[in-house]
Amino acid sequence: MSHSHSAGDVFFADCPTRLAIDIITDKWAVVVLFALSRKPCRHGELVGLIGGISRKVLTQTLRRLQGYGLVDRRAYAEAPPRVEYSLTDLGRTLVEPISVLTDWARSYGEAIVSFQNANDANEEDPPEGSTTM
Repeated sequence: MSHSHSAGDVFFADCPTRLAIDIITDKWAVVVLFALSRKPCRHGELVGLIGGISRKVLTQTLRRLQGYGLVDRRAYAEAPPRVEYSLTDLGRTLVEPISVLTDWARSYGEAIVSFQNANDANEEDPPEGSTTM
């Protein structure tokens, strides 16, 4: 049986679909995009809004998202200088898919944590009759 590969085949290493998946599976990228979907923000605002992200990681994430054409950086000629980040038109196309994932996480996150905790507990308790070294 022969399989043909289309330009959007996720099995190809250079497939654009895989790039999109890489973007939306990066936890900081998704959180930054979600934060910017509310309103344009300055770097310091984003640090305060996004718990657990360092300034360095935020800067790297913003640069990567700019490179993908998803985030715009606007510097204002003011004293002191002001820089704001906002979603581009392309970046705004991710708001709905990210919202769907966020809604899913809110609905099922506790169930996943429960399964994870149960699995962790099972791994800590060796099966009966087994020996540990």
